Amino acid sequence: MFIKNDAQKEVIEKLHTLKEGIQARGAEADRENSFPSESFQELLKIGYNKLTLPKEYGGDGFGISEMISFQETLASFDGATALAIGWQLGVVGEIYEKKKWSEEQLQHFAQEITQHRALVNRIASEAVTGSPTRGGRPGTNAVFIDGNWHISGRKSFTTLSYALTQFLTSAWIEEKQAIGFFLIPSTLDGLTIEETWDMVAMRGTASHDLILEDVIVPADALVEVNDGPRSNNINGWALHIPAVYLGIAQAARDYALHFARTYQPNSLPTVIGELPHVQDKLGQIEVKLKTARHILYSVADHFEQPTTHDAAAQDLGLAKHVVVNNAIEIVDLAMRIVGAKSLQSQNPLNRYYRDVRAGLHNPPMDDMTITKLAQNALKEGQEVKHS
Repeated sequence: MFIKNDAQKEVIEKLHTLKEGIQARGAEADRENSFPSESFQELLKIGYNKLTLPKEYGGDGFGISEMISFQETLASFDGATALAIGWQLGVVGEIYEKKKWSEEQLQHFAQEITQHRALVNRIASEAVTGSPTRGGRPGTNAVFIDGNWHISGRKSFTTLSYALTQFLTSAWIEEKQAIGFFLIPSTLDGLTIEETWDMVAMRGTASHDLILEDVIVPADALVEVNDGPRSNNINGWALHIPAVYLGIAQAARDYALHFARTYQPNSLPTVIGELPHVQDKLGQIEVKLKTARHILYSVADHFEQPTTHDAAAQDLGLAKHVVVNNAIEIVDLAMRIVGAKSLQSQNPLNRYYRDVRAGLHNPPMDDMTITKLAQNALKEGQEVKHS
């Protein structure tokens, strides 16, 4: 990873003090399909939830480049833990950068983060719509009655469900013919977590269904109104997602490298790391890992600079595409080095293999990224021709 300042380095050092516990609890959560709640409590104790909250609101004010270094580090300990809490960093970063909320709403939520250790996620997925980035209309509905919003529906993929203090939930508002996002405290009547998360990957994220049965919130709980799919919104904070898969790839690389340095079957005079075909695979891993890291951090850095922001915005999806697909190939190469042992249920490569594939199903999807790149290229060609 790339470290830019002492404050960033200090956070990474704090994360490393939690490494052993997060690794152990992550492995247990994967085996039992449970939730490593203690890991999130430890992260809250070091202020992980306020890293991307601007300093003027009481947070640490870290930017996108620094955020992805934290996520890469944490994911190298446990991918599910990093992916789950990463939504807090990304959602908070986006909210306070774009400032779609009123200043009063922003100030109030900042106090929740700094004083009450608030954790939030944007709850938008539904079985009836598929990915919210594709523009499906929510089946969840919000109706304004006697000064309050009444919200009912079912949400899927409510990542971090057991630890969230607020659900930033999408719902269709008929009278506005638009999608609203409501900030809903997790303690309200009518909210239920239904344990539906039964996946082979990212099992420790507790991405269960959220059931809303006539949940009543005040008028100011409506914090955003969108008239189109979220895929239309340029959001650099979403780079917290590929950072997780980069961290998993790093962990797989480290495991395979240690194995190559130390494993010597009695049929060989030396460790397997001296074999040309093993070195070839290790070399391929290094190429893919360095390529993924450079494109992720480069896009993040350029996105944060005013002079290169617009050009970098076109590469956000590309960065996610390259990182995730390279990470999948890195884990595969690591397993080829380790051999059949990598398939053992207790071997961490087994979990890395399953977890890293989840990146294919996090937004933006590969087909959308590739289509967008093609459309941009075609448009560029037309502009050159006309000029």
